[in-house]
Amino acid sequence: MALAAVALGAPLAAFAQQKGKVWRIGFLGANSASGFGIAGRVDALRAGLRELGYVEGRNLVIEFRWADDKYERLPELAAELVRLKVDVIVTHGQGSGAAKSVTTTIPIVMALSGDPVATGLVASLARPGGNVTGMTGINPEVAAKRLELLKDAFPRTRQVAVLFHPDSPGTILSLRAMEATAHSLKLELQQYGVRGPGDIDSAFAAMAKRRVDAVVSTDEPVLTVNAQVIANLAAKMRLPSVGITEFAEAGGLIAYGANRREMFRRAAYFVDRILKGAKPADLPVEQATRFETILNLKTAKALGIQFPQAVLARADRVIE
Repeated sequence: MALAAVALGAPLAAFAQQKGKVWRIGFLGANSASGFGIAGRVDALRAGLRELGYVEGRNLVIEFRWADDKYERLPELAAELVRLKVDVIVTHGQGSGAAKSVTTTIPIVMALSGDPVATGLVASLARPGGNVTGMTGINPEVAAKRLELLKDAFPRTRQVAVLFHPDSPGTILSLRAMEATAHSLKLELQQYGVRGPGDIDSAFAAMAKRRVDAVVSTDEPVLTVNAQVIANLAAKMRLPSVGITEFAEAGGLIAYGANRREMFRRAAYFVDRILKGAKPADLPVEQATRFETILNLKTAKALGIQFPQAVLARADRVIE
């Protein structure tokens, strides 16, 4: 009987210890905490964690590290989180590769990524292997779809400017997909590299000289957090513009993509599974399943643009 009590007591004691543990999550941000859309995504992650029983100040500490759009700082910041011995690292974009480069043992959850297989982050979506798992927005296909939407809305479009980060493996994949689509749509792409916020003005100045018809912003963090700046410059030049879902909220004309806040909320599921003992290698990477088309009618009116009825009918949401 005593032996039975000891046997039962061991798991109960372990459960009590686990229940009383304060978990430490490292958040590696490629941008700044004040960047456009970032607060909403972090709030979504926190909400997802709360729903699963993780509350800051009670059983959870989140250590934030921000690269402020300086991607070269990401490995150094990831190493700081490793030295803090966090239980899991949550990151996005190029932060995933940076985190993987400094640890093979601490689990890494991608709240948002492009094609993690093509960029070498995971072995496959179904069986990631290693210490990385999470969410993917399938950026190459999404970027190509934006070109199709642009062409449907403005059939006479020929010259399209593309803003991208020249050092990002994910963006290179997006550009390849866009070039194939552009060829079939008889569009000519003009590429403008943006490594930091300071490059955006010069990119638009170059566009003005080349007289482009429209501008597409890819999914790089340096571009997404500066969506408002890009939308304003496009409007000033009276250019139709396309970007991520939050782009239309920032004043851009058209947006298409996965709901990023929902992806960050879903990242909490992976954190929960890992903290309860699951291995990232065995947790399949999830693909975004819901993609939204958003049209900003207020911006369209300011530009003197009317969307074709067929394009309006495809919109999941309009901003008036």
